[in-house]
Amino acid sequence: MFTKILVALDRSDLNKLVFDEALDLAKTNNAKIMLLHVLSSEEENSPTLPIYSSLSYYPQLSNYDLYQKKWDEFKAKGLEFLKFYEKIATSEGIETEFTQQIGSPSRAICQFAKNWGSDLIVIGRRGHSALQEFFLGSTSNYVLHHSPCSVLTIEKSLEKTVDSQEFDSSELELNSV
Repeated sequence: MFTKILVALDRSDLNKLVFDEALDLAKTNNAKIMLLHVLSSEEENSPTLPIYSSLSYYPQLSNYDLYQKKWDEFKAKGLEFLKFYEKIATSEGIETEFTQQIGSPSRAICQFAKNWGSDLIVIGRRGHSALQEFFLGSTSNYVLHHSPCSVLTIEKSLEKTVDSQEFDSSELELNSV
């Protein structure tokens, strides 16, 4: 029986499937869930650090300021989507917390699971080919091999496409009444 379920979420199209599965498990086991988002340059659509050139020093400062602004927006959107899912879970009667950390997703997930005392990690798996995993790495593969607890991976079936629920901050306002 699971009592503490860590839900590793990113902004991929799998996040709704991962969340829904974790929510069902939490209801079945009367478990507490922790929503975790790891801010990383590895995440899709994350801001990229500007490349510095020794030829034009001052324009790079404005590029760095732009990068910092985009990174701050990226962090804020991460917190908004965690709050969105936290609100859904608590409305279902599930004790829910959330946190956002900066770092390597694979290592951060395992370390957080250990520190929090997770019984289970629910994580998405994109289903990269062996060659893609070799070059790009795989967060879910790392977590499977280094986790201090059980791991449930959720993979989108190729035969069955699911409409992903894209997080939209306007939904927070609509659902907050």
